[in-house]
Amino acid sequence: MITETVESIEEVTLTKPTLEDGKSMWKLVKETSLDQNSTYKYIMMSEFFSETCVIAKIRGKTVGFVTAFIPPEDPQVVFVWQVGVDPNERGKGIASKMLGELIERDNCQNVRYLEATVTPSNEASQSLFKGFARYYDTNCEVSERFPDQLFPSDDHESELNFRVGPLNHDRKSGNK
Repeated sequence: MITETVESIEEVTLTKPTLEDGKSMWKLVKETSLDQNSTYKYIMMSEFFSETCVIAKIRGKTVGFVTAFIPPEDPQVVFVWQVGVDPNERGKGIASKMLGELIERDNCQNVRYLEATVTPSNEASQSLFKGFARYYDTNCEVSERFPDQLFPSDDHESELNFRVGPLNHDRKSGNK
């Protein structure tokens, strides 16, 4: 378990994940309320989608990550699969900084929209994406994406689609 805390957001380094980061991403998910995927998923995301994934570290220890991809059917969208932040580091701007890093990367320069699905009860993620839209002075449209009937478990909520954009790439993520 990571017990260090961020004294300053400048302490956080943001990079593309490496294969070795897959394990630390999976371990971080176990400490959060995120849906648990296999370790293999995080290793694959680090290998095949490193250009659209972000890892946040403090002195070499993982404190956050974003897994995302650009759907082949819609290259103007980057779809954020998961955003994870160490519970001890929440509320310090790490998630927002990782999203800013993601959309400012060269491979996202043609991306006009950031999308993610969020359950109705996940107020923290809803706030993250709405705040991200405000920061980039753009829209955040919310619609149902995956109704609860699609899930095999009766306890899975519907997934709402948050569509942020169009994005203004002239506003750099580091200027908050």
